[in-house]
This record gives sequence, C-alpha cells and structure tokens, in this order.
Amino acid sequence: MLQDYLFPETISEAVSFLKSNEGQARIIAGGTDLLLDIPEGKIKTSCLVDITRIPELSKITLEDGVISIGAAVTHNQAANSELIQEKAAALAQAASCVGSYQIRNSATVIGNVCNAQPAADTAVALVALGAVAEIANPGGTEYVPVEKMYAGVGKSTIDSASQLVTRVSFPAAQKKQGTAFVRLHQRKALALPMLNVAAMVALEGGKFLWARIAMAPVGPGPVRALSAEEILKGAEVTPEVIEKAAQSALEQANPRSSALRGSKEYRTSVLPVLVRRALEQAVANAGSSCK
Repeated sequence: MLQDYLFPETISEAVSFLKSNEGQARIIAGGTDLLLDIPEGKIKTSCLVDITRIPELSKITLEDGVISIGAAVTHNQAANSELIQEKAAALAQAASCVGSYQIRNSATVIGNVCNAQPAADTAVALVALGAVAEIANPGGTEYVPVEKMYAGVGKSTIDSASQLVTRVSFPAAQKKQGTAFVRLHQRKALALPMLNVAAMVALEGGKFLWARIAMAPVGPGPVRALSAEEILKGAEVTPEVIEKAAQSALEQANPRSSALRGSKEYRTSVLPVLVRRALEQAVANAGSSCK
C-alpha cells in the first residue's frame, strides 16, 4: 500500500530516500507505466520518490560536444528540442512516435528505457546514438551503455528501488554524420511498433567511416546489427552496399511471432527494408546521397 510521496530537491537526497526506505520506494517522474503497474500488482511499493523538482534532471544540455538528457525530460521536450532535432534527429523522430501527445507530455525518455520493453522507441534511438546512462546509488555513480540495461524482456539491469538513472549522454552528431529512425506499426492511432530501426553513420570521401544500427523488437532489448555495421565500415556509399548491409542485419535479429506485432516470417521479410531506409535517411542527413 502506498503510504508516502516524497519530493527530493537534489539527486543525493533522492538516493538517500531510496536507501532509507530499504527497497520499498520507487522513483517516479512521468509515471505513465508505474501508475498502471502498481494497482495491477506488478510493482509493490509503499513510497514514491518524485524527481521532477530536481532542476538539472529536467534539462537537455550540450557540453564539450556531448548531449545529456535528464531523467525528468519528457518525450515532447526531446521531440521539440532544436538541439535534438539538429544533432540527434533519430531521437527526436523516435520521441515523437511514443503514445499520444498527452502521454508524451508526461512520459520521460529515461523512463522509456528503464521500463525495459524491447521495442521502446527512444531506447532504440539511444542505442544507435551510443548513449550511456549515468546511475546514482548509495555507493556512488556508475556508467552503463543503454544497450546493456536489458536483463530480459521487460527486465532492467537497474534496481529501481535503490538506483536512480540521472541522465543519458551521447556525442552530438558532427559534420558528415547523420542519424535516422524508422518505424513499422499498424494503421491505427497509438499503435505499438511492429518493428523499429535507428541508425547513425559517419561519412568521409564518399565512404562510411562507421555506422551504428539498432533494431527492435528482435531480442530482449534493442539489438545492434553488428554484421551490417562491419560491412559498412570503410565501404563506398552506394545502394548496393547499403542493401547488402540491410540483408546482413538479419544475422542478429530473432523476432518472435506475435498476435500484436505480426508473424516472425513477416517481420523477418520486412526488417531489411527498414534497415535500408534508416541507412538511406541517415546518409541523407549527413549531407550525402546514396544515389
């Protein structure tokens, strides 16, 4: 039964509240999932620690070429941020796809990651961007790549009863770098993704310097298309190379048949198309062309 609702004013105070409640407290920012999980019995807690009054956690910042997104930043903040649109377009695109406008006004980007759903749109974009989470706990601070925050379907490596993810950070896109996000969903409002893909590329002299590609839901969390990334490294930017990489992305993908998201066979056949589109858009955003 919920008994306390606390408003820390600093990160250290929030962590102290978690520690003093001995595993019975939970962090809340947007609460769009948490407030459904509590009455359904999925999460048991007697205390909620609301972090929305900690000023730095509601900010998107750029410092020394690194973008940081605080734990209380909402999807609409990310989607509408000129900085994110310019330097991390994939994240702006992904954030604009989550739920309804009202949900995006409350739900947070980091909450989307911590909820550990395999197809979380912003998590897929963050993995492609190479994002790292900063985690505060009673013993200090640690840093974990977003792609390592998944312990299984719907299971996070973060202990929300004792740890607070304060922010996620990633390098801002530089000259000749581009990002993109594409999504397949049913033709109805608020549909969950059947598949989503995010990509980031770096180009030089008509070649790929490197690429990062994240796909979902094709595993317990966002999955890197490592074989596709290897094909692109140092290769000419051509439609043939992009198509070869898109097809090789299937080597890391293992989608399951789902009544909600479609059969394994259907999604396997469509995935290379989404990877190709994401790469083409990322190349275009980097100021090049694959034609």
